[in-house]
Amino acid sequence: MALWDKKVLCGFMFLLTGAVSQHVIYPGPVCGVKGSTVTLLCTFTPVKTVTEDGREVLVEINRVVWCQNHEICQTTTPSVYDNKLLYNHINNPRYRYLGDTKGNCSLQISDLKEEDDATLRFRMEDEKKLSFYTGQPGVKVTVVDATQMKIRSSRDGEFKRGEAVTLTCTTECTFHQLEVTWFRDGHALPYTGPSLHLSPLKAEDSGNYTCGLKNNVGKLSEPFSLNVEAGEEEQSTQAGVPVTLIVGVVVGVLLALCTLILVLCIIRRKRAADKNQSAVREEAGPKPDVSSNIQQGGANGTEDDVSYDPIQFKARGQARPAKDDVSYAPIQFKARSQARPVEEADDAVIYSSVVGRG
Repeated sequence: MALWDKKVLCGFMFLLTGAVSQHVIYPGPVCGVKGSTVTLLCTFTPVKTVTEDGREVLVEINRVVWCQNHEICQTTTPSVYDNKLLYNHINNPRYRYLGDTKGNCSLQISDLKEEDDATLRFRMEDEKKLSFYTGQPGVKVTVVDATQMKIRSSRDGEFKRGEAVTLTCTTECTFHQLEVTWFRDGHALPYTGPSLHLSPLKAEDSGNYTCGLKNNVGKLSEPFSLNVEAGEEEQSTQAGVPVTLIVGVVVGVLLALCTLILVLCIIRRKRAADKNQSAVREEAGPKPDVSSNIQQGGANGTEDDVSYDPIQFKARGQARPAKDDVSYAPIQFKARSQARPVEEADDAVIYSSVVGRG
């Protein structure tokens, strides 16, 4: 073999070895809905060393690039992301690099637009460009309109109370991330994400479900009808009102009636007690006025109404006459000028006897 043929064979083997030792792994074709966010999961493997001037030199990747619809993404090729921003490139703010310079080349695209529908490729380089590589064939990103969204169920058939079901908001193609708002009968639900898990199912979970992008709820999917069979407890309703609600209302009414009856009994007893006290006062009558009786008796001179002076009884040594109604009023007795004729005669005899003995 000629010397020139040997050099060509060695160069070809070197390129083949380099191509085999470094590579990029892309995800499959990615489909995204307008306005949503997709993530391109990507990994790369660079060469460890290269031969320079007959000696091996360690290689360290310091530049990573993503470009659209270009085979090698080099020099002045427009890129959507470049960590070195060479050639006055400006990174697209909707493209966010999630990787590094060691082996992760993942890229996230937010707020998808029609211009994002393209084939993207990843390129890596070292500082001296001793090693550089653009991964093939790249990843195809397809952007679709939101009207193509629809809901799929994890199971078919009838849904019974207590079971579980997962509803997935999807399109004709596959997507990685989708900020979704869920609706039931036109009312927003407090759930986000491509999947809605319902467990355990209840009768109130029945309805027409739709899904739409969180930032574009004007375009919703076709409705998905979910009918959940009611259990025994939920079947026992009257005019669409649950039994528990009816029982609660009945108990409340009964408590209110019992309270009212108790209050009426208390009021009735109080009134009866007040009536009895009034009757007792009427039977007892008014209290007699002792002072008026004494004065009236003194004026009329009757024997029953007499006022005695206790001092005079002690002086005479006579016993106090037994009278039915006797009132002692020494002050009133002295104030009256009327004399008792019988007792004065007796007193005169006693006093005269005492004088005669002296």
